[in-house]
Parts: sequence; structure tokens; C-alpha cells
Amino acid sequence: MEALRDRPGTDRPGTDRHRSDRTGAATLPSDGRAHNLSLVRQTLHSAGAMSRADLSRTLGLTRVTVSDLVSDLLERGHVVELGQSDEVRPGKPAILVDINRQGLQVIGMDLAENSVLRAAVLDLDGNILERVERNIASETGQDVVSQVLELASEAAGRATATLLGIGVGTPGIVNADGVVTTAPNFEWKDVPLRDLLQEQTGLPTLVSNDADAAVHADYTFGGGSDHMVLVKIGRGVGSGLIVGGRRTRGAHSAAGEIGHVTVGTDGGTMCKCGKTGCLETWMSVPNLERALAEASASAEPEAAAGVVLREAGERLAIALAPVVGALDLAEVVLSGPRELLEGPLLDAVRQTLLERLLHQDPSPVSVRLAADAQDIVLRGAAVMVLWNQLGVA
Repeated sequence: MEALRDRPGTDRPGTDRHRSDRTGAATLPSDGRAHNLSLVRQTLHSAGAMSRADLSRTLGLTRVTVSDLVSDLLERGHVVELGQSDEVRPGKPAILVDINRQGLQVIGMDLAENSVLRAAVLDLDGNILERVERNIASETGQDVVSQVLELASEAAGRATATLLGIGVGTPGIVNADGVVTTAPNFEWKDVPLRDLLQEQTGLPTLVSNDADAAVHADYTFGGGSDHMVLVKIGRGVGSGLIVGGRRTRGAHSAAGEIGHVTVGTDGGTMCKCGKTGCLETWMSVPNLERALAEASASAEPEAAAGVVLREAGERLAIALAPVVGALDLAEVVLSGPRELLEGPLLDAVRQTLLERLLHQDPSPVSVRLAADAQDIVLRGAAVMVLWNQLGVA
């Protein structure tokens, strides 16, 4: 899913989301029927139920063309008729049509939490209808793969309507074929996760890095900027980038892989990847919790905990500052346990970024926490499927 388009932002008071108008123009049916079908679905998904006449005016297409497109989508089960409009107009009452919100569902999977694998059945608006989970401890390799496949089957069994597909957010680097080329925390290398899940469930499957899935969710449902980086903090640390309204993949499908960037020249602890001083050794949830547990045993536990959190925030900002400066990003979003990120850590990220970026007044970049960190990967994974199967995001 490369492009994220046509979804209006949700502005919060006092903030500038830096969202541009990305509404696409309709094309002639002979030039792009599939494009026009996608535009109908996008418009209904974002605006809600409309008559064929209203769709015609909105899209700039003739009523005959719109009626033909709607008939096609009705046959596919992508849209439904809701009955007559209450609006009083001359002539025959209009019939409202809408995206099939009750008749289509999606499975989202989040494999990046610290000690649990999570899956959910979601509707087309990103609402979670059913949840299933598998607790994990030190499992790695094929043991985790087996649990993921079982979890997907269990989630599919909870669906109450036609499933469009499965979206997965996983730690590690994922190539365009859905192969997890490396995930150190799972000890995965070249795991064909997409193909394994499709064979297990028979459903179209999309696999992405968990931070990439999260940035899709924040952009689509949280009003994120057209120029943003979202940092996902869980079992590991990664980030997803949107530049100019499009997710950036990079030359090797590894854009945003900051967890194993060495931060600072003062050493640090050994990382699972074999290097010393990776960002994850300061910022991942297990490492933060371990450092805070040690701080709680000190003579001044509150002060010691503040030092741990501020240092983690500083290290993160050191890794982010060149990215923010080089790409001129407008927004940094942190997603993870609020009890760890809110307060000293978040303040340290803001302050260190300001110190390391070119001074401008007002500040060119805002820093905030994601609003729905617990479910952000599940919802982002669903967005990937909606775009792939319906052209909706």
C-alpha cells in the first residue's frame, strides 16, 4: 500500500496537521473504470450514504456513468442500498447507497507487543468487533510462526460477515512479497509470512512492519500530517514515515528501521542484533521496564526513574533529528505504553529535538503521543487491506 489519499484530517484545536487536499479527479470510464469504482467507494466510505445524483455531482461524472458504477459495486457486494432519502426534492425520492459497512469485515494482526500476539475482526470504519490473543514469553523461530497461524485461523472463525482479507503488522523488515527478511527479536530470517497465512486461511494477506501499519492508522483515523514519522515502541523500536502523503518504503523496504541505529559514542549495552548501543537497548519496552526496576531499588527511586526516562527520550531524539531535518517533517508521533512515554520521556524528546534542529519560531515540528496506541497496529493493518481490496483509505 503505497498511497494514502482522499482522507480528510481531523484537526485538533491549536494544531496544524499540515494536510493538503488530495482529492482525486474522476477519469473517463474508458481511461480508468477501476479508478472510478475506487472513487465511488472512497467517497461513500468518507462521506457516508449518498444518492446516485449526489455522487454524480461530487465526482463530476454523468448520472448514467455513476448508475453503472453503482450497479457494478452492488453486484460485487461492496455497496448496499439503504432505502429512500428523507430529503424533500421534486420528483421521485432518491435511493441512498453506502459502502457495505455491515457486510464486509477485515482481520488485523499485531505481532509487535511485548508479551502477546493479538488479532481482531474489524469493520470498514476501523471499529474492533472481536479480539483474540496468544500470550508469548521467550518463544522464537518456528514456535512463534505456528502461534501466528493458529491465531489467524481463530480470528477468521470469529468473523460474522464476508472477510476481505488479513493485514499483519510485525516486527522486522518486510519486503514487497510479504517475506519477513529479518526480525531479531523473533529470530526470524526470510520467513514467508504472507504466503503461510494465505495458505492457512485462504484469505488475501498483506504483511507490513508494525510501525508502518501504525502510521497508516494514525494518518487515516488520527488526522496525522502529510509529513510525519511515527515511532512504535514495544518489544522493539521502529518507525513509519509518510512524506508528501505517501508511505516511504526505502530502497530495501527498511525505511524507518531506527531500532538498531547506534545512538551516541559512549557505548551502551549489547543488543540482540550483536551490536552495542542500539536505540532499542534504551527505548524498547523490556529494556525500559528493566531499567526502571533497577531505578526503583536505588536510594532515590523517583529521581533515578526520571534519569532513565529522560535519557531514553534524548537518545530517541538524537536518532530522529537528522531524519526530521533532512525530510522537513511536521510531526513526530510516539506510540507505546502511555505510562512510560508520557512525562519526562516525551518532554526530553521535544527538548532535544529543538536543540538539534535549525531554530525556527514557531517550532517547525510538533511532538505528541498517538491517541490509540493499544490498537493502532490492528487498525493500521486493517487500513492496508481496505486500500488493497477496495481502494479505500
